[in-house]
Amino acid sequence: MSIFERYAPFIQDFIYRNNWESLRAIQAAAGDAIFNTDENVLLTASTASGKTEAAFFPILTLFSEDMPSTVGAIYIGPLKALINDQFMRLNELCEEAHIPVWHWHGDVAQSHKSRMLKNPSGILQITPESLEAMLLRKHALIPKLFGDLRFIVIDEIHSLMRGDRGGQTICLIERLCRMAGADPRRIGLSATIGDPTAAGEFLSYGTGRGTVIPKIESKGVKWRLSMEHFYISQQNQPDEKNTTEGLPVLDDKTDTAPEHADAGMGYIFEHTRGKKCLVFVNSREECEAVTTTLRSYCEANHERDRFLIHHGNLSAAYRETAEQAMKDEDTFMTTCTTATLELGIDIGRLERAFQIDAPFTVSSFLQRMGRTGRRDLPPEMWFVIREELPEPRSMLPETIPWKLIQGIALIQVYLEERWVEPPKLDRLPFSLLYHQTMSTLASSGELSPAALASKVLSLKYFHRISQEDYKVLLRHLLENDHIQRTDEGGLIVGLAGERIVNSFKFYAVFQENEEYTVRWGSQELGTIVTPPPKGEKIAIAGHVWIVEEVDHKRRLVYCEQIKGKVPAYFGDCPGDINTKIILRMRDVLREDKKYPYLMKNAVARLAQARLTARNSGVIDQPLICLGGNMWCLFPWLGTYAFFAMERFLKLKCGDRLGLRGMDSSRPYYIQFTMKVSPQEFFAILIEEAEKEFDPLDLVYQGEVPVFEKYDEFLPPELVRKGFAYGILNINEMKSRILSWKELIH
Repeated sequence: MSIFERYAPFIQDFIYRNNWESLRAIQAAAGDAIFNTDENVLLTASTASGKTEAAFFPILTLFSEDMPSTVGAIYIGPLKALINDQFMRLNELCEEAHIPVWHWHGDVAQSHKSRMLKNPSGILQITPESLEAMLLRKHALIPKLFGDLRFIVIDEIHSLMRGDRGGQTICLIERLCRMAGADPRRIGLSATIGDPTAAGEFLSYGTGRGTVIPKIESKGVKWRLSMEHFYISQQNQPDEKNTTEGLPVLDDKTDTAPEHADAGMGYIFEHTRGKKCLVFVNSREECEAVTTTLRSYCEANHERDRFLIHHGNLSAAYRETAEQAMKDEDTFMTTCTTATLELGIDIGRLERAFQIDAPFTVSSFLQRMGRTGRRDLPPEMWFVIREELPEPRSMLPETIPWKLIQGIALIQVYLEERWVEPPKLDRLPFSLLYHQTMSTLASSGELSPAALASKVLSLKYFHRISQEDYKVLLRHLLENDHIQRTDEGGLIVGLAGERIVNSFKFYAVFQENEEYTVRWGSQELGTIVTPPPKGEKIAIAGHVWIVEEVDHKRRLVYCEQIKGKVPAYFGDCPGDINTKIILRMRDVLREDKKYPYLMKNAVARLAQARLTARNSGVIDQPLICLGGNMWCLFPWLGTYAFFAMERFLKLKCGDRLGLRGMDSSRPYYIQFTMKVSPQEFFAILIEEAEKEFDPLDLVYQGEVPVFEKYDEFLPPELVRKGFAYGILNINEMKSRILSWKELIH
């Protein structure tokens, strides 16, 4: 029997209705793995390849043959927008079979949730944070809701494998299965997995099952890719067109942005006209600034506003307005967005994606470009790299266009090697340990210390946490009243802990800033951090507003809309760049290779950067003299190994080198003055790197390097240990230093 024949009749009808002539490779492979094994399954295939349907066609077939008596499948999605989108798609599929589909996150109406609690059945779509809230607040109902749970589908699993949120998701699944007495299979979905074997192991944590990873032969896909460079403060030149001899011709209009405009913004403004596009940026602040600027261009050109905005701090109404507008086939709007529209969501016939500056990861680049290329169009992305024009007296490292080089490196490592960042599963997750300890205690009620340790430390994600470290944590929490001991010797949540656990912000393990809700009349616009005083301006939802009133007690800001521009601030947005990308950046500067996607300005800027790099020796020598006793070190290391190098220089070598005035531009270079020769510099570094030392030696005296959300509630010694052993990449740093031995002979 073929996989198609094995499908339930209503699935076959759905396929006929959609005029599919044959099953895609991913659907046939998924059907085989789900129907014919009892293992977990990891499905990896390109975006828009039908992974969701591939997973649910066999699941729903099995349900139609033997309907679960409770919720039978949980779909965990990382974003509300993705869940909203999949809710619509799955409803259409399940309607005929009368299999209910429920969605559950912060924006879903309470009435919908209440119906699910009364009639637990079918499929539940939920975010990790809402699942946390459910285990905490509805723990007594878990057996009734999930006693016959058979599948857990984790979408965009790659997005959960580089930090605490993925660990939280795996912990929640384990806890839920124990509480419900269920043993569901897990199915992971992703378009961008760098190490499928490690991802399969992560997916199977705590299940006792293996993971089947079908090999999917993918057809070659042609990309439409371009990258252009602009100086922010330089006016557009009238002859700058998006056409270059020998390069892809994507449009032939000159840039007609307002005079004295930011050239890069004008380029985007012109080439989104009459099209449906996304403009990706790397932070919420930049998202606000770009949207405001592009809207001002509409006004200057007497055009209607054709720009929308979408990021995590906006209210549900603004986000959903953008999502619906983008799905409308007859609406030609452009949405400026962060990673919130990067994953999964199908927004129809999207013609073009723009990326301002380089993203931090290959995974992000692939996901963002994958938003386009649907409905038989080729994937199309335009990189717009902007930098301030270097001052005539700028020092060498500031004259290299790092974002341009980074963008090229991200593209090249994928084109040449199909390389994507591997999962980061070797941290010491003490922040998450605090979170899951408090959540477990709050949902279970009183537990003996041994029972609490057994419940928490047996969660597979905490396999690197020792019993001794857990005792240190519990003693600290007792001292600070986050937990307290009962007269019978058991443990319960303490008064200080209740304030944390009872806040809705407790459900998330990713870092959030203290936020104020911004209101305009009856509308909620979104949230901001540290609002300005009355009479000052703020930027949110792509417009500028004047603050009328700030209610600090209720954390509300009331405002009125005005014209103009003002920077927005939502908190820091750090990027984690892999060493592989940094090394490929060095090769970009070193090689003479031409990249067919570079446009006219970018070609010229790259040639200029290569000339500068060769003349200065930076591609062959990691240490360059900037004049006098001012030096610059180019370690060519990723973010966390770079962190380690900075600390190693200061704490292990600083006195011997006579190091002063250290200034880093992470993760590209470190500037400083020193009192030794280059030969002595390398000799000292190598000598110190060859000595055995404790990673804790790279934590500053008295420093408590708070890195994750709940680090502030941990004992300082665990914060230091987690940072030194789980964040700093000391092995990679040492390896790089020892490779410099040849420089001292």
